[in-house]
Amino acid sequence: MTRQVLSWLSDMDGVLVHEGVALPGAADFVAALQAKERPFLILTNNSIYTPRDLRARLAETGIEVDERAIWTSALATAQFLADQAPEGSAYVIGEAGLTTALYEVGYTLTAARPDFVVLGETRTYSFEAITQAIRLVQNGARFIATNPDVTGPSADGDLPATGAVAAMITAATGRKPYFVGKPNPMMIRSALNRIDAHSETTGFVGDRMDTDVVAGIEAGLRTYLVLTGSTKAADVDRYPYRPSAVLDSIADLIDRV
Repeated sequence: MTRQVLSWLSDMDGVLVHEGVALPGAADFVAALQAKERPFLILTNNSIYTPRDLRARLAETGIEVDERAIWTSALATAQFLADQAPEGSAYVIGEAGLTTALYEVGYTLTAARPDFVVLGETRTYSFEAITQAIRLVQNGARFIATNPDVTGPSADGDLPATGAVAAMITAATGRKPYFVGKPNPMMIRSALNRIDAHSETTGFVGDRMDTDVVAGIEAGLRTYLVLTGSTKAADVDRYPYRPSAVLDSIADLIDRV
């Protein structure tokens, strides 16, 4: 028997918003979750912004959420490190979303013999910072990255992102990072723990087969692919796994909340 979905996780870009504009049904879907008091989190692999920043960006599109309803790869990474090595130290390449998350779990940010090198996304990667990261990893610092995305969008085209810079550090050191963000199901499980939800009764809405859907499946969730983002209908059959349902947009889920 199929269990009712009682809690929800949703990707942000390509599901709720696209280039600063709310996608069809997004505001109504979130409003329905709030009206029925369904536990939910909005997930993003982007580690640049703090939840407060993202709450403001969503509000500009007409989607009103509390910042506590946003779960980023930076938060998941900080939680992972706090569990692995409480009150440790890290050399960080990233922006406020990542540095704030690590600071809030009690981490010391330093270039002096850190326990970890933590790589996140930034608008401007510094050659000097990457060089420092390489030397620290060579000297024994453990290598963590927020997410494996190799490119990120901009108005002028793709920009190199965390995965691409991680590959550079790996090439120089021979050390691969542990990626915390999607498609690692750890990010999904940390989100479930955050809202005290169970995988058997949680639905996950995403727009990418190779990150969202596979992470949801591996975490044991009901998965819903919406066609408002990266993956198109013709692409679905190329993958050896399938979501629970393929939908035109998140508007098709409002009645299922």
